[in-house]
Amino acid sequence: MIGGPYVIGVDGGTESLRAGVFDLQGRPLAFAATPYRTEFPQPGWAEQNPADWWAAIGSSVRQAVQEAGIDPTAVAALSVDTTCCSVVALDEAGQALRPALIWMDVRSSAEADSVVASGDAALKINGGVAGPVSAEWMIPKALWLQRHEPEVFEKAATVCEYQDYLNFHLTGRRVASINNAAIRWHYLAQDGGFQPGLLNKLGLDALLEKWPAEVVPLGQVIGGLTATAAEHLGLPPDLPVAQGGADAFIGMIGLGVVKPGSLAFLTGSSHLQLGLSDKPFHGAGVWGTYADAVIPGLHVVEGGQTSTGSVVKWFRDLLGGGVTYDDLNEEARDLPPGCEGLIVQDHFQGNRTPHTDPLSRGAFTGLSLKHSRGHMFRAIIEGIAFGSELILETMRGRGFEPREIVIAGGATRSDLWLQIHADVSNVPLKLTKVPDAPSLGSAILAAVAAGQFPDIAAAAESMVSVERVVEPNPHTHEAYRPYYEAYKRAYPALAGIARPQGDR
Repeated sequence: MIGGPYVIGVDGGTESLRAGVFDLQGRPLAFAATPYRTEFPQPGWAEQNPADWWAAIGSSVRQAVQEAGIDPTAVAALSVDTTCCSVVALDEAGQALRPALIWMDVRSSAEADSVVASGDAALKINGGVAGPVSAEWMIPKALWLQRHEPEVFEKAATVCEYQDYLNFHLTGRRVASINNAAIRWHYLAQDGGFQPGLLNKLGLDALLEKWPAEVVPLGQVIGGLTATAAEHLGLPPDLPVAQGGADAFIGMIGLGVVKPGSLAFLTGSSHLQLGLSDKPFHGAGVWGTYADAVIPGLHVVEGGQTSTGSVVKWFRDLLGGGVTYDDLNEEARDLPPGCEGLIVQDHFQGNRTPHTDPLSRGAFTGLSLKHSRGHMFRAIIEGIAFGSELILETMRGRGFEPREIVIAGGATRSDLWLQIHADVSNVPLKLTKVPDAPSLGSAILAAVAAGQFPDIAAAAESMVSVERVVEPNPHTHEAYRPYYEAYKRAYPALAGIARPQGDR
């Protein structure tokens, strides 16, 4: 069977690399995943072997094409998204000089402090220069390599990311993604691109020569598969490879979030809010905006909650006794908004935005003997929804009004959770048919690179389908208002209390 054309979207995640085969209507034909190991040599360190990434892409693509039952010659293009800030040092041949420092590796916290202390104007994307800069980001990790493993740093011909490593081995070209560079490398597209002034203040001038010199927009052809790569993947030589980017941001495309005023709401153990604005803005409480990071001419604003689904799981596990999420949803469903005065601060692992306070902690306030485990479960979800709304409120205060929210991830498995989110923010929530948004987003970029659509927006219009919409109840929204205001007052009231001992 030939048929087609088909496109392949590859999603390089934290635990595995997943490949999906899609048609041009965005329908998945098959998926295949290959796991790899993460090593934790010291507390706060997390490393992976880039050779495992390369082995995984060959295995997953071959298996997905086979399971889809298509002829490899019917594939028109492929694109890859990966975890972001997974930094690797390569020699001239593109081989890793040491294991990669993956995104969750935070050994470079002191280096991140040095970046903030520079006070450079490039930090406007970090709370309007106020910071913080995450130890996860590219420059702190590269600075750590220079300070602590100078022989590796000096020998490195290239310092890049997981994304760039795969694209180099697929096409032979050393390029960077506009997405990764804009969101995590302090690349400012409207201010000259890379920021040598920031690197100079850090004594890191050499990094500029080690970064890929060419920054490629999403969906643009990087090159064709080399003969070696084609053999490895079981695909035709010279097959176009489209530029991808960071998994969550490519997930925006897979959710159809490609127009100003739209926002992708990615839920799971943590929550991520990624919106598109037609105007740049910066300031305390938001990360970004990042120019041209997804769609040329548009700006991405970023918010996030550190602990969300992880708190729900914690509570269920704490109860034990075989208690299920269905049990808890049933007990919480008919309780009144506000849980009869029970408020939860969702900072169980700190706050990412808008307070950006890693030492803040979670709290239940207003507990009484009337409250049941159903009250506590619902209050946790409401507290998470209040935290999400505070992020949206902060964005509105900067001039970004999300008019459309597309939601994906763990929260979509609970109708109660979805309705609470919609009611608290008073905005409809759209759910798409293909929940694997990063893989579909990469497939959309591949379709653009193959010339099947004129641009990303047109491809998303054809390949992303909305399955249902959760409408907010305006009366319930009003009922939540006083509890939301109480939630906002909780953080300053608890700032000197709900913190680890010794950090007050």
